[in-house]
Amino acid sequence: MTTALPTHARIVVIGGGIVGCSTAYHLARDHKAEVVLLEQGKLTSGSTWHAAGLVGQLRSSASITQVLKYSVDLYKRLKDETGLETGWKMTGCLRLATNEERWTEYRRLATTARSFGMEMHLVSPEEVARMWPLMDVSDLIGASWLPTDGQANPSDIAQSLAKGAKMHGARIFEGVHVSGFEMDKDRIRAVLTDQGRIECETVVNCGGQWARQIGAKAGISVPLQPVKHQYIITERINGLASDTPTVRDPDRRVYFKEEVGGLVMGGYEPDPQAWNTGLPGGDVPEPWEFQLFDDDFDHFEQHMTQAIARVPVLAEAGLKQMINGPESFTPDGNFILGRAPECANMFVGAGFNAFGIAAGGGAGWALAEWVIRGEAPLDLWVVDINRFSGLHRDRDWVRERTLEAYGKHYAIGYPHAEYESARPRIISPLFERLEQHRAVFGSKLGWERPNWFAPAGFEARDIPAMGRANWFGAVGAEHALVRERAGLFDQSSFAKYELRGKDAAAALEHVCANHVARGGGCLTYTQILNSRGGIECDLTVAQLAPDHFYVVTGTGSRTHDFAWINNHLPADADVTLEDVTEAWGTLSLMGPRARAVLSAVTDADVSNGAFPFGHMRQITVAGHRLRALRVTYVGELGWELHVPLEGTGDVFDALMEAGAQHGLGLAGYRAIESLRLEKGYRAWGSDITPNDSPFEAGLGWAVKLGRDTPFIGREAAAATAAAPLAKRLVCFTTRDPDVVLLGRETILRDGAPVGYLTSGGFGYTVGHPIGYGYLRNPGGVDDAWLGAGRYELVVANETVPADLHMRSLYDPKGERIRI
Repeated sequence: MTTALPTHARIVVIGGGIVGCSTAYHLARDHKAEVVLLEQGKLTSGSTWHAAGLVGQLRSSASITQVLKYSVDLYKRLKDETGLETGWKMTGCLRLATNEERWTEYRRLATTARSFGMEMHLVSPEEVARMWPLMDVSDLIGASWLPTDGQANPSDIAQSLAKGAKMHGARIFEGVHVSGFEMDKDRIRAVLTDQGRIECETVVNCGGQWARQIGAKAGISVPLQPVKHQYIITERINGLASDTPTVRDPDRRVYFKEEVGGLVMGGYEPDPQAWNTGLPGGDVPEPWEFQLFDDDFDHFEQHMTQAIARVPVLAEAGLKQMINGPESFTPDGNFILGRAPECANMFVGAGFNAFGIAAGGGAGWALAEWVIRGEAPLDLWVVDINRFSGLHRDRDWVRERTLEAYGKHYAIGYPHAEYESARPRIISPLFERLEQHRAVFGSKLGWERPNWFAPAGFEARDIPAMGRANWFGAVGAEHALVRERAGLFDQSSFAKYELRGKDAAAALEHVCANHVARGGGCLTYTQILNSRGGIECDLTVAQLAPDHFYVVTGTGSRTHDFAWINNHLPADADVTLEDVTEAWGTLSLMGPRARAVLSAVTDADVSNGAFPFGHMRQITVAGHRLRALRVTYVGELGWELHVPLEGTGDVFDALMEAGAQHGLGLAGYRAIESLRLEKGYRAWGSDITPNDSPFEAGLGWAVKLGRDTPFIGREAAAATAAAPLAKRLVCFTTRDPDVVLLGRETILRDGAPVGYLTSGGFGYTVGHPIGYGYLRNPGGVDDAWLGAGRYELVVANETVPADLHMRSLYDPKGERIRI
């Protein structure tokens, strides 16, 4: 390795595991960047060297599946470039099912695979026995078969990537400890090490289980928790072929892969063990090089018992080695990529939840693109570090939630499932009132939010199901309440910012795609675009004064949207962005009788003439001055009432009392979802993402191309608007009202796949399942092409007839399409 530590580099990558080596490789190969990689020990000496090396590709996100497919493509050809073996074998993977709900999950996954262009088959127990003769298949219903999955040698891949990085000009230094950073406000000026100072433009933190404490040295939060993960390697087993497929047996919580004629077997137990290092804050020792924990056969026995039941020959197999090492896991089971919100020039690639080998190649590519472009190359929201918040600085909370996520690694993926640990954490002032009304809460970024309200005599909890859930009827009643009378929603978890300064209007016009500086009292729905013209943020902006704006966005987007806006404000602008989420509670009053209810509690004129749609007024309710925003996400007359937090309870009580004579009732987030599907409102993160243009999503009317105002993404947006659309978001309903749509179902046009659903649910007013998805056609997707097709949806691997709709299924006058 190179020995002289440089004093300057454009990019410093910290960490010599598979992700750090992959990132350095792609920065050097694809971008000819000046890269220095620092490793405190030897390459792969953290957790890469002891990883099991299974490589799966299918995930619930199309973009993450694409990242994992990239890994496989890279591993296939890397040896030809570097001359170093990677141990890659495309053995395929069997996932076993022993009950009907798991089998339904696999039928849905088979549909997802088809939607994402992957090959996946559902096979019988007899076929499993043919492919894996040593397996007991007596309890199987069947299995899924992904022929392009496989396995690899983690250390060999990392070393091959490191060699490739050096071949393209990267410099790698082992035995260098990063002690801190020299900061200039929110930027790193230099990396400080035990062997000198390296001035740099960008730092990429790929520190694995050390990433959290590396980030802390620069003031950033990397919420991960090392967990002890064990597996065994057996001696040779007669009859075990070298091309034996890898196996995941989630109902028994174990996995298998062939290795040198024997088996690797491990699992994910429901009672995982966090690595309690005993150091302050749970820090990982530095160094911890090629080290393991003592074998823990007592804890591993639960896996051994299940594995022997599945592969009886294991009872007689010799044990070559037990591996008990730390792996970094995250609170939601997804890895961490992207630019840290607290530091303008630190990027992170860490927390890979024991599939770092599967993700390593693609994650390194994506992270390198992100570093060079300054934005993600595709929709990577589910792994973006900005999905976290200040909550995730709490080590105890992160540990508790992460252990639950680990324990659920092989759990059935029930729709709408909620985490249960570390709750409640953040509550609105209405929490106890809503509990008294039998609210069943969900959790979003730590906030407790009412998903639905249980009627009297009905059990107030979610009962997981792959079909219609126990809350289906109760949510239908809430839906009807909002359509027919009025519903009140607690949406206090909305993220809220204030932008102030003499340049505030110009700065927002630069950032936002719509015209937002329209005068005091105006409320504007807008997207914020990336350089590709994709939708990075979806929010509303109220202008309170010429130099004062109030921005409201989704709960989960809080960190992301704040960071995006803040990072893209003009450098010389006189403007300040402040997060005021906890200063304001939010009550959404929606429904045809909403005006009557609001009129009963305020002296303000809330008539349509005095208070039109798309405006904001300050009104007084129950003695509190609040911001009333006339806007709707459910397709009915309504207001978001933003109340000083301390007054939220008083305003709630006043509305409930006055609303009793108008039939006002409470409704939750699941009703919001069904209501917005009927109206056709888009959901950011599913229907609209950084991969999608407003014009493709049917939101071109919200882009100010008609104004002579530059804004981020204008050139890309104009190009999309000027050309025939190659994809377009449309609405479908199924004729069978009992079909369950969740999203990712394949769309067929005249029998051929042309896209997949981005979201799905049930429309109680129209009485049918509803789904939205993008149809794709290189020759253009216009009304004529749409109308000429015959459509079906593939749902849980079965084809069902569907109808396409080119307009909203519902309008507030009560009109609806007859289906």
